Amino acid sequence: MNEANQQLASFLARAESLLARIEPLLPPACAAPDWNCAIAFRWRKRGNSGYLQPITRPSTMRLADLQDIDEQKMRIDINTRQFVAAQPANNVLLTGTRGSGKSSLIKALLNEYAAQGLRVIEVEKGDLIDLPDIVELIDGRPERFIIFCDDLSFDAGDATFKALKVVLDGSIASAPDNVLIYATSNRRHLMPEYFEENLESHRVGEEIHPGEAVEEKISLSERFGLWLSFYPFDQDAYLNIVAHWLKSFGCGPAEIVRAQRDALNWALMRGSRSGRVAWQFAKDWAGTHQRKPARAKPGK
Repeated sequence: MNEANQQLASFLARAESLLARIEPLLPPACAAPDWNCAIAFRWRKRGNSGYLQPITRPSTMRLADLQDIDEQKMRIDINTRQFVAAQPANNVLLTGTRGSGKSSLIKALLNEYAAQGLRVIEVEKGDLIDLPDIVELIDGRPERFIIFCDDLSFDAGDATFKALKVVLDGSIASAPDNVLIYATSNRRHLMPEYFEENLESHRVGEEIHPGEAVEEKISLSERFGLWLSFYPFDQDAYLNIVAHWLKSFGCGPAEIVRAQRDALNWALMRGSRSGRVAWQFAKDWAGTHQRKPARAKPGK
């Protein structure tokens, strides 16, 4: 018995010595921020550890600023209101043409519902592998958190692809009910699609079954319960957005009409009629004509 006790004591001594050598090499635990100092945060990395950095000057975008995307705005607003009210809500994938208001919608939702406890955490694609650490930090908090991933896309074999799948709906542990993921992308299935992948499809009876490569790509986007698609603006919609932003700079109706031809030429030079291009034109026009600064800046 004494010999067994001696062996156990020797083992524990060696274990403590090993832990003492390993402990300095381990990354420090993620520190929680001051939750009262900001409504938006950005996940940042320092060495092997990450932390939430408060965003002291968040966007001032409002839902009323977003023109000609009424259907998308209504659907994501309903989903977000359900989430803020602690009702069942879905993760959201916003896909489509660039500059059409995808990321601006999420910024506007933050301003709409921040007073009711909504918070946004922006995470870069390369840091998605840290999602379990982020979720652990906010689990049990009274606030409602949207994890915002902008301009999301993956290459084949990307490790962050699987990390996002697990957090969305692929782990034995369920995600906290105070967390949703809102992501924007120019790709509906978030990964490049190749013609030869269609050749993997096979017929079973009267049904067409996609091949494994296509199934793998669809499997991630299907984990988002709500899909919102955005399309290029026609000329009238583009001019409506131009008029909205010119008005925000203090331009009158006559001046807005006078600016239309220049606005169309601006879009022609840029090769795009989008909300972002409309904002850029309005800013150039206001600067040229010495108008007051606008209060908001649209994103994608």
